[in-house]
Amino acid sequence: MSPGVAELLLQRLERAGPAGGLCSLEAAAALGLDHQTLVGAVKSLQALGEVIEAETRASTRWELSAEGAEVLRDGSPEVRLFRAVPAEGLPHGEAMELPGAHVGFSKAMANKWLRLDKGAPGGPRVFRAVDAVQDAVQSSLRQVQDGHADRLPERERAELKRRKLLLEVCVGEGRGGGGDRGQPLTPRVLSSTLKSYWIRKGSAFSTAVVRQETDLTPEMIATGSWRTLPFKAYNFSALGLPPACGHLHPLLKVRSQLRQIFLEMGFTEMPTDNFVESSFWNFDALFQPQQHPARDQHDTFFLRDPAEAPELPANYMARVKKVHSQGGYGSQGYKYEWKVEEARKNLLRTHTTSASARALYHLARQGKFTPVKYFSIDRVFRNESLDATHLAEFHQVEGVVADRGLTLGHLMGILQQFFTKLGISKLRFKPAYNPYTEPSMEVFSYHEGLKKWVEVGNSGVFRPELLLPMGLPGNVSVIAWGLSLERPTMIKYGITNIRELVGHRVSLQMIYGSPLCRLAA
Repeated sequence: MSPGVAELLLQRLERAGPAGGLCSLEAAAALGLDHQTLVGAVKSLQALGEVIEAETRASTRWELSAEGAEVLRDGSPEVRLFRAVPAEGLPHGEAMELPGAHVGFSKAMANKWLRLDKGAPGGPRVFRAVDAVQDAVQSSLRQVQDGHADRLPERERAELKRRKLLLEVCVGEGRGGGGDRGQPLTPRVLSSTLKSYWIRKGSAFSTAVVRQETDLTPEMIATGSWRTLPFKAYNFSALGLPPACGHLHPLLKVRSQLRQIFLEMGFTEMPTDNFVESSFWNFDALFQPQQHPARDQHDTFFLRDPAEAPELPANYMARVKKVHSQGGYGSQGYKYEWKVEEARKNLLRTHTTSASARALYHLARQGKFTPVKYFSIDRVFRNESLDATHLAEFHQVEGVVADRGLTLGHLMGILQQFFTKLGISKLRFKPAYNPYTEPSMEVFSYHEGLKKWVEVGNSGVFRPELLLPMGLPGNVSVIAWGLSLERPTMIKYGITNIRELVGHRVSLQMIYGSPLCRLAA
């Protein structure tokens, strides 16, 4: 906005007298300015304080578009078609080729101005059904042209709207009109709602535009000029610029909430800082036999360097070897030759249950047993086939409770409590097999996006063959469950393909715009 426009407006307002005022539409016309340019000057003067007072006013008027002018000049399509049909009639095909016939034919037939003789020689033929017609549409448009649109009956205005000849434009949009920039205007009668201002002098009115200072500078303080300079008032209601910052991935948001849920339930977080684990802790300590298919290279990532773990707890390893190969603690074992070389093989851990085994082993070594509740949330690795719900690298959430007398009922109760806090209430339990839990259950939740039941976790009661070699008391039971972090995140955020959550296909806009995670029923 040029300062000259504001000064011209102030000068014209000065000539209006002490109690006078100006309409912005009339002032723009008198000054030879576009109305929006004058509105910009009004808003700039309002920002200077009490220089002017401006009251918003709205007015509505009707205008003819290009097609409206054409109909006013030549008549409506139905009347033009009627006049083009001679007394002897016209073949239907020729009639439909006339300008405006596709619109005019249906209207003329509805008005019973024309009739169609389908049995006429040579094919269907259109004839006049009346001698003369009156063009009511043209008459209505003439009233609009003459400025008497308010005299039109409501029924006629409704008919014009239904035929898309009448358009009501919202306040502040100015004159209505066609489509996108560069496209021809759609012919129709327009309703324009114009926003204008009634402008009066303010308490600090002046014909000179004085720029208000926004900063207090050292020079102003040194010279004392700040005492006489006008300063712009602070707008404490204005929103500040959003700070440049990082954005948490949805996985991190859900992870934070899961961790908070575990802490609220009285759990303690286990150390899980070793992605590389020995086969002993990952498999053998969990009573998983060395010939189990999960220990094959098709399912597990083994390391070449370092290929073996340097040391393992000798006494504990001997008890594990015995329960595998010979049995013990009421179990007959697997009856095979257990090899320490196989137990020493290093791998990328396939589950965080290896961390649970370490934690329970250290608990047993403390001597006097005390009930504990552990949890962990960390990354695991499996040689999986990639699809919409599986990745080779994902996060596992695990909960472990050790106490005397725990049963499957306790496990189902704590699972219901845990998943309810996650906001997942539709649960199903299915019997399953795990080498290190008995009994075992798979946990399913209904995925609203996939419209099917999806496995969200596995659970069970740790076997005595796992717990007793560690040195835990015989009456101590351990219930445990695990789930991936990715699947609850997909359910909460409505993501149907895990590759859109993790990997190179992740949308950064999704990360920027994803809402906070609130896991609640």
